[in-house]
Amino acid sequence: MSKLFVDQVDPKTATTLTLGTSGDTISIPSGVTIANAGTATGFTPSVTPDNWQYFIMGSNQTMSASAATTITGWGTTEIAADLLYNFGTQYVSHSSGVFSFSTEGYYKVAFRCSGSTAGTSDSSGYINITTNNSAYSDAVDVNFSKSTGAGFNFYMDGIFKITDTSNHKMTTSIYAATNDVTVAGNTTRQRTYIRFERLGTAS
Repeated sequence: MSKLFVDQVDPKTATTLTLGTSGDTISIPSGVTIANAGTATGFTPSVTPDNWQYFIMGSNQTMSASAATTITGWGTTEIAADLLYNFGTQYVSHSSGVFSFSTEGYYKVAFRCSGSTAGTSDSSGYINITTNNSAYSDAVDVNFSKSTGAGFNFYMDGIFKITDTSNHKMTTSIYAATNDVTVAGNTTRQRTYIRFERLGTAS
């Protein structure tokens, strides 16, 4: 018998129903939905997101006043000595301040920036996105004001839908309005970092 048509299968004795024997494969065809209304045990839990990827500023970068400057000093990706590791597949690469994606998907991007100002400053931080690998626009921004020599910290995040890995790219930048702004970096701890999490497919 190659195919069995039934509406329900129950164990003949006791309450346990066994499908196949050790070494067998139970194949679920494409398009089939498994609707579970009971308790599922023994399955390896899925992990979402399937990656967790850091880029960390390794040294300070100074932004000149009256200009918007792309942050380019990203490099350190994990700090093993402090148990800060990347996780899973690394989908994002970086070159000269530009982040590129090797795989489509929904990405949660978190950007944390720490630094100081050379004088009284009313400045802004940005996550910028391009959809044509050319013109960038600020997708997320934050304003910060500090007095002379004061430090600053800000955090921003967003969920981005990446469908065109050739043209969808990202940068971060600082606009220093009236005085120089220095973004803080460090190789032994996270001061300024950006984190990428791929949450799932976008196709």
